[in-house]
Amino acid sequence: MLDRKTSLDGMLDVEGGSAAYTTLSDGDRALVRAILNSALRHLPRIEAAISSLLDSPLPEGARALHHVLVVGATQILYLDVPDHSAVDLAVEQANRDPRNRRFAKLVNAILRRIGREKQEILEQIAKVPAMPAWFLSRLEVAYGGPAALRISNTQLEPAAIDLTVKSDPEGWAKRLNGVVLPTGGVRLAAFEGSIPSLEGFDDGEWWVQDAAASIPAKLFGSLVGKRVVDLCAAPGGKTAQLILAGAKVTALDQSANRLKRLSGNLTRLGFEAETVVADMSKYQPEELFDAALLDAPCSSTGTTRRHPDVLWTKGPEDIAKLAALQQRLLRHALTLVKPGGIVVFSNCSLDSEEGEDLVARLLADTQNVERVPVTAGDWPGLEAAISPLGAFRTTPDMLPLSDGFASGLDGFFAVVLRRTY
Repeated sequence: MLDRKTSLDGMLDVEGGSAAYTTLSDGDRALVRAILNSALRHLPRIEAAISSLLDSPLPEGARALHHVLVVGATQILYLDVPDHSAVDLAVEQANRDPRNRRFAKLVNAILRRIGREKQEILEQIAKVPAMPAWFLSRLEVAYGGPAALRISNTQLEPAAIDLTVKSDPEGWAKRLNGVVLPTGGVRLAAFEGSIPSLEGFDDGEWWVQDAAASIPAKLFGSLVGKRVVDLCAAPGGKTAQLILAGAKVTALDQSANRLKRLSGNLTRLGFEAETVVADMSKYQPEELFDAALLDAPCSSTGTTRRHPDVLWTKGPEDIAKLAALQQRLLRHALTLVKPGGIVVFSNCSLDSEEGEDLVARLLADTQNVERVPVTAGDWPGLEAAISPLGAFRTTPDMLPLSDGFASGLDGFFAVVLRRTY
């Protein structure tokens, strides 16, 4: 997966994922997912542990052997798998691969030693940053060293489950054993079972949406009776918010399959929207809109608690390409609203190249656009997320909560812009 830069979600998709995965039993698929997620969350630490026990580095190009050791070490250090099972499976895997067969004894020795010295090793690697060096250095430039390390450490824990509710957040928090968030959503405590089994799901009273992802749609002000286009709309959480706020929504996406999923989600919620399959960069409506929401495709570096593969399957060059794409999309989005119309631009990237820097470039060379600052006083509990220029910038180390509820939220950037003429 890492060598081919393949997304974890794509590889582990039950229908269209890797054949080696889809043919497994439910229990084995759950174990594979747990191993891969844990390995990616802790990868720099796991690699540091393995390197400390090697007399000399692994042969150049021995990626298959490296992966065998990482998978075995992950199970021993971070999962509730018996050490002997992890060792035996790793040795068996090494013996099955002609490239690794001659290293089977090394695999056995390294992993057995990790098992014997587990606590000591965990203490030794505890200060190794969890993010790859290339991205950690970018975070340090943008946020400073201490904040970068805090952000890095957040990816060691899975993300919470947040809900956006149609109404009565306090009531739903009580019913679902949750807590009300500053965004007005509800965060669930750990629970067993499936999301669809929870009260209110079948009745369409709420939908799953990270607290940070719910913010952009709340930045428009009153939308009652206004025509709003949700660009890049699928899977539809923000579309639902816009409808709930009273807007007449056109939901646009270039994927017909994703729009079909969006329509299904809206049906469960009892909502309706016009849907348009189109490339938004070429979209030209018959009538301009009052407002537009552009939650743009991005590097997704703010979602590593949910998608720990992101930083290992993307690099600086990907961020640069995506920032250029976002710049083009944002400039086009501004042509889709009437003079005086509002565009909210957002993404789930932590990188300033896709956020603050991008908006600064646009404002520097575009005369008919102005920033509409977000006011910290309007967001009690999230004041720290409002930048001096009035943009929203959440980072995963924000939103500390009491015991019983996971802290943090996705890293998000959002800014409000007005077309002046």
